[in-house]
Amino acid sequence: MSFDGYKDQIKEGDTVILYLTITQVYSVKAEPKILNKKGNLVDNVFQTPYGALKCAELLGKYYGSKISLSKGWGYVLQPTPELWTITLPHRTQIIYTPDISMIILQLELCPGSIVIESGTGSGSLSHALIRAVKPHGHLYTFDFHEIRATTARTEFNDHGLADYVTVGCRDVCDSGFGDDLDYKADAVFLDLPHPWLAIPHALKSLKETGGRLCSFSPCIEQVQKSCLELLKLGFQEIQTMEVLQTQYAVQYRHSPVLNLDFLKNEKDGTEREKKRTGSFENYKRRSTCNSAWTYWIFDFCDITSYMGKEFTDLFKSE
Repeated sequence: MSFDGYKDQIKEGDTVILYLTITQVYSVKAEPKILNKKGNLVDNVFQTPYGALKCAELLGKYYGSKISLSKGWGYVLQPTPELWTITLPHRTQIIYTPDISMIILQLELCPGSIVIESGTGSGSLSHALIRAVKPHGHLYTFDFHEIRATTARTEFNDHGLADYVTVGCRDVCDSGFGDDLDYKADAVFLDLPHPWLAIPHALKSLKETGGRLCSFSPCIEQVQKSCLELLKLGFQEIQTMEVLQTQYAVQYRHSPVLNLDFLKNEKDGTEREKKRTGSFENYKRRSTCNSAWTYWIFDFCDITSYMGKEFTDLFKSE
């Protein structure tokens, strides 16, 4: 319910994100009672590193508010596909936000799009796809594993997303996506061990005016076979991409400030002339010392300030 749009207060049955630290984020069901392993109703208490949270106390709280735990405190946040990705129960390996953002971009999804996904897995990508196509679009997602498909369907219902998604259980590599989806989809996404076997069925599901197909594969051999199948079937603009996430660290460094007081001009011309001569004498004396190379820098600045005949006369006087 809380995934389908934003709201202010937590209601019973909502999925709430409990934020403790950047590495300690959890999803909690806002229900006062739950069934234990023996089938009895007990108080819903969620244990955290900072103590216990009585979920009944979440009801009526505002999203974004600070809540007290038995040994600390945390924040309750509105669930989003990004937060769900890092807190969901893993039934399979999942796709994370950097890849999800690129997939949605390349599939050119927008509200109203019809998209097909296979396989469903833990539903990480599915939640992001639903947000991209709702309220007028629809997601058709398939998984060959019946228990995973049933669990995903239950999660979508609990999250209030049932109107935007249809979950099916079938082997799309063998039987395709069904006749009812022929020439209906704007985009097809494949996350399969043998995606090249499902590409002919995906072509049949794309609209006759064209569409986008994306295959997510961890091995380059899968990519090669998929690209060959795409070329064989006449697909255009075939690209292979790798998304890498890099974190930047900001550091502060202090550099010494050079004292340039010797470059200031004196108002008295006599003093200035004396200083010029003295600077040149220092230059001649210090240049004979191999260990005093740093003096060359400052004395050279003094010398370059003398121009024309004045600078030449200094050397002639020697």
